Amino acid sequence: MATPSNPTTSSSLAQDTIALTSDKNHITTTTTTTSTTSSSSSSSAPPLSPTQPTTLQWLKSRPYIRAAISEFLGTMILLLFGDGVVAQVLLSHGEKGSYQSISWGWALGVTLGIYTSTPSGSHLNPAITFTLCLLRRFPWSNLPLYTLSQILGAMTGSAIVYLNYHSAITLYEGSPHLRTVPSSSPSSTTTATATAGIFATYPAPFLSQASQFLSEFLASTILMFMIFALKDEANLGSGAGGRKLFPFAMFFVIFGIGACFGWETGYAINLARDFGPRLVSFALGYGGEVWRAGGWYFWVPMVAPFFGCTFGGWLYDAFIYTGDDSVVNSPYMGLGWLVKPLLHKRVSESDCPA
Repeated sequence: MATPSNPTTSSSLAQDTIALTSDKNHITTTTTTTSTTSSSSSSSAPPLSPTQPTTLQWLKSRPYIRAAISEFLGTMILLLFGDGVVAQVLLSHGEKGSYQSISWGWALGVTLGIYTSTPSGSHLNPAITFTLCLLRRFPWSNLPLYTLSQILGAMTGSAIVYLNYHSAITLYEGSPHLRTVPSSSPSSTTTATATAGIFATYPAPFLSQASQFLSEFLASTILMFMIFALKDEANLGSGAGGRKLFPFAMFFVIFGIGACFGWETGYAINLARDFGPRLVSFALGYGGEVWRAGGWYFWVPMVAPFFGCTFGGWLYDAFIYTGDDSVVNSPYMGLGWLVKPLLHKRVSESDCPA
């Protein structure tokens, strides 16, 4: 998810800017130099020597720092609204909202997170970043930076929610030292009173692990397919106006996924959104059960979104998208590195005399 950003300039220094292209989702670092109006000051200033790299190094690294902070803050906003609405509905015993309120809250969180993180392209999800690297030539070197920023942002957002609702959680649990996790047993009474579900997702007790994976895979497939559809300039609502409406359109995508496919696993569809808060809840006293619950379910929302987003993005590019920025629309569907050596080997063998 990327939107254009406006470059800024400053006098007397080379100022870096980030150009974000909505079709290729690339970060390009450019420099613009604005000279001072005073010729005397410019002529008297000594030239920069190779031993004075401080300012220039900052200018070179700032685009990456800005992108990291952008993803961090966007994911933090996502979790503030998402975990916040779950906390309000659960801790008020349903008096201050319902399941539909949770769908609304997460949809709002994604929309506002996108608005917050425009400079980095608003990925907010390691699986989305991975898919853009794989299918749309987003630089692979940015994947570790984005993933780490997203996880830290999710951890910070969930920690703030815990701090805000600490007293309510203690009242709900019945003790300041009691923190419970949803049980895998359908007959367990702790499932209805556990507060760990505020932070991370836990599957319905009747689901097998294969069903858990399928639920997250399907929701992630829909998510990536719709992102590519909404970003396709050949589709309805393309152009500058359509790009400005993209966050609003994503509101309906997330609300729809939550309302239609969210019950069974909680539709994490995001490693950072689930792993980060799960790690925070573990550190805050919920214990090792956060990993064991649901038959060691924790790995499902970490792995399934990568497969689902990749498949959803590939489906759109293979059958609908015509842009040349997709590797699917390149020779051998981007697998030239694999196909060409095999073809060369086959031709070489056919040229050999019997």
